[in-house]
Parts: sequence; structure tokens; C-alpha cells
Amino acid sequence: MSLWTFIKIIAGLGVAGVMAFTGMFAWHIMVAPLDGVFEELVPAPANPLTSPTDSEVAELLVNNDIGEADPGEKVFQRAHELLAMGHTPEALEKLTTIVNIYPTSSCAPVARQIVGEINLDEIFATSHMDGKSLHVVKPGDSFFGIAAKYDTTLDCMMALNSMMELGGLHPGDELLVMPLNFRFLLEPKRHALSVWKDGRFIREYIIAGIGEGVPTASKAAKISSKFAEFKGSNVNTTSTHYRAADKIIQFEHPSLQLRATADDDNPLPGCVLLQPHDMEEINLLARVGNVMEIR
Repeated sequence: MSLWTFIKIIAGLGVAGVMAFTGMFAWHIMVAPLDGVFEELVPAPANPLTSPTDSEVAELLVNNDIGEADPGEKVFQRAHELLAMGHTPEALEKLTTIVNIYPTSSCAPVARQIVGEINLDEIFATSHMDGKSLHVVKPGDSFFGIAAKYDTTLDCMMALNSMMELGGLHPGDELLVMPLNFRFLLEPKRHALSVWKDGRFIREYIIAGIGEGVPTASKAAKISSKFAEFKGSNVNTTSTHYRAADKIIQFEHPSLQLRATADDDNPLPGCVLLQPHDMEEINLLARVGNVMEIR
């Protein structure tokens, strides 16, 4: 065998090896996680509610982040530069790449926080109409009827329309409405509660306290009621004390509550405590019937 033939054989084997590795790596990212070196290079997304998009996989492959100690750091740096230049949509795409593909990166907590703030700004911005509708009031309409029609709540309607209190409705009035079709993920071991929509990460909140009896095994619970307490008494949405009241979300099967923590609060059995401002946000996004997965 000539030296040239030997070199060509070695080169061909090298190319075949690279192609095989690339194919297995693509399978690991896009289809099903693989163990061994692939898991070490890029951990599988921590949350099965979402999966990497085509653009996120392309981000990974094109920029050749394989083998770096923390490839998410490189993506985060690019996102930070884009934010500084005012390119928010492009920055959001890269930050979402970190959330979905590099969930164990040292930059992931900050990325989740920034993504959540951007998402919440869009959700409650009147200039961003994606997922919202404009309802024109007709004779006989009521706030409760409109909320039921659009799978939303009075809380959300008041926030979207910058209403401090519920006034009278007149035919021809216009109200911005948004269906609350969010899902929630409670991860007691991570002390995290996140909000999702159609498999897309929306926002994450840090849990301030967890009471005894809160499940840690995989379960799904549905919101059975929402109410508010002011100085020990229940108040409804139309009360003048409602805005200052403590919001509480009750789940069934298993029975547990989301509520705000106080400085001297110890979690009661079956209670998950959030910071007061976080509880206010969750209350705006949740409606009776929404499902929370516990994992």
C-alpha cells in the first residue's frame, strides 16, 4: 500500500468519525438526550415543558460552543452587548437559548430573570397586542361576563386598562383583554416557581418558604379559587381594600396555597410562600382552572 493511499484512508476515517459525532450530537440536542460525553458537553434541558428551537440549535452549532467550560457565558456576553445597543428581540433570543440549552450555566439564573422581566413588560404593555384582544362594550355587558368570555380575570383587565377601580361600563367603551392560558411549574427542590405558555418560558420566581406537606413528587394541581384577605377578613375584587389585600391562590388535588410571605411568617402546612411583589404578579397571570405541575 502506498503512503498516499494510507493517508487517504486515515483522512476518510477521520471525516466519517466527525460526521458520526455530529449526527449523534444533533440527535442529543433535537431528539433525545444521550448519556456520556454528550451529557457532559451540553446538559439536556432541565425542563421538559420546552425544547430547543431550530434557531437555538443553530446558535449552538454555528458558534462552535462545544467543549467550552461554560458555553452559556459566551452567549450571555453577546446578549448583554445586544441589550446595550437596544436590540432587545435579538438579545431575548440569545437569553432564551441559555434558558433552554444551558440551564446549568452560571449565567442561567440572570438570563431567566432578564427574560422574565422582558416577557412581563410585553405582556402588560398596551403597545404589544400579541395574545390580546380589544373588546367593545355592548348593552348588557358586565366586567364579570367579559372576564368569563375571554378566560381572564378582573385583576388582569384592571392592570391592562390601567384601572384603579371598577367603574361603570357604557356601550362603545373599549377594554383590552388577554386570555390567561398560562401553566405553572413548581419545583420545591429548586425553590422555584415558573410560568409557561405553549411550552415557552415566561417568568421564574424564587420561593421564600415551603410548608410541610407540599408534594415533591410529580403531580398536577388545578387552581380551584382565588381570594384576598385584608386585616384578617376576605375582600372581593370590587372592594376599596382589594389592592392592599394579601392575594391567595388555592389549588386542589393536592390541596395547597400560594400566598405572600411576611417578615415573621413561617410557612403553614401546604403553603408555598412568595415575596409580596412576586405574589401580586402571579395573581395577575393566574385564573381558576389553570394547572400547576409539581416536580
